[in-house]
Amino acid sequence: MKVEQIYTGCLAHAAYYIESNGEAAVFDPLREVQPYLDRAKKDNAKIKYVFETHFHADFVSGHLDLQKKAGAEIVFGPGAKPAYKATTAKDNQIFEVGDYKVKVIHTPGHTMESTTYLLIDENGKEHGIITGDTLFIGDVGRPDLAQHVVADLTEEKLAGYLYDSLRNRIMPLSDNLIVYPNHGAGSACGKMMSKETTDTLGHQKKVNYALRPEMTKEEFIKELLTGLTAPPGYFPKNVLMNIQGYESLDKIMDRATTPYTPEAFEAVANETGALVLDTRNAEDFAKGFIPNSINIGLEGSFAQWVGEMIPDIKQEILLVTYKDKQEEAITRLARVGYDNTVGFLDGGFDTWKQSGKDFEVSNRIDADELEAEYNADKPLIIDVRKKSEFDSEHVVGAINVPLNEINQHLSQFPKDKHFVLHCAGGYRSMIAASILKQRGWQDFTDVKGGFEAISKTTLPKTAYVCPSTLL
Repeated sequence: MKVEQIYTGCLAHAAYYIESNGEAAVFDPLREVQPYLDRAKKDNAKIKYVFETHFHADFVSGHLDLQKKAGAEIVFGPGAKPAYKATTAKDNQIFEVGDYKVKVIHTPGHTMESTTYLLIDENGKEHGIITGDTLFIGDVGRPDLAQHVVADLTEEKLAGYLYDSLRNRIMPLSDNLIVYPNHGAGSACGKMMSKETTDTLGHQKKVNYALRPEMTKEEFIKELLTGLTAPPGYFPKNVLMNIQGYESLDKIMDRATTPYTPEAFEAVANETGALVLDTRNAEDFAKGFIPNSINIGLEGSFAQWVGEMIPDIKQEILLVTYKDKQEEAITRLARVGYDNTVGFLDGGFDTWKQSGKDFEVSNRIDADELEAEYNADKPLIIDVRKKSEFDSEHVVGAINVPLNEINQHLSQFPKDKHFVLHCAGGYRSMIAASILKQRGWQDFTDVKGGFEAISKTTLPKTAYVCPSTLL
């Protein structure tokens, strides 16, 4: 059996595709569906099913567009109640895709409808399991997301369900099954996911902390919840979009790909209150940007940080991008439910600057310059990395304000004295710098290269401690 991971998204989400005898199935598709349609056309296959492992929180699924464009049947696991036409499968139900079979294994815990799909080849041999957010490589799914949609589903209850699902439904399966998870390292859906994208179930039983055979339910719940930080704020909103339905990506693209001259761009921003989102890299943004714009670069975890830093998923957005990058930005915004992009600056920031309109700059320094400044003046250093990164190692005397909490802790950024910002590599600190600029802070610098560069200087640092979580 061939299982193809045809797309890996910004949050390391995998969408799987299988094809047999002119019929195909897609598991957990991302929102832009053309790659699946193209692949089916290449295989002379018709997409028969779209299998969803659960109502996703980290992205908006492409299941509805595939249903419309391919005539595919959407399948959810037991207990799912979508507000549109779909099949809610029974536990152990079998679906046929050509000569292949897909067996439904209900595995609640990450969410109550969470389902694992067992793939069976044309000879009746069990090949692998598409586990969604139930089992990852090196980790298991976080059990605290559904409580943000259904209040009485506490994380402790969900963790208990997940323990039972893993012990009673997953671990009894054959060791030689290939595990195909939804996520890898970089996702906020688990604590310590591996960079590996597949593994055998037998090997995971040996190395995955959550699958220790002697582990009690109480131990499992305690270990799973330890170090679990709050999920991104946009997660519950994406869940509701996946349950209730959403606007097609085609309509979003038609509306969003409206080019504006600098004059029209400024007028639309003023009239609508749209957020100006600059997606260029940190270095270029620092050299010049439109006043009050926010920088979240496309080259990083763009959609994740949009979801973290823009609280209103319905916020109207105007884009500043590099040439021909506007469609990528619009698509990646739509993946996480930000569907209200209303246009982009035609020609990018260069046209704004050439028009003679006002722009701002943001001060950046090298780690060596920080070293000299530290030795002379001991400036306040604010580290915007995650708490786990800060606790692992940081500059002595620095304070920690994680980027995703910056809006709740603005009082920690002084306006009456100079301070220095840094993150791990310079991406997040420029997001922080743009937010502070927008809110009136001026007397600060951020460090190019972040802590990676700082670690190579003689600045005093705390002893390194291996982090217990990557969240």
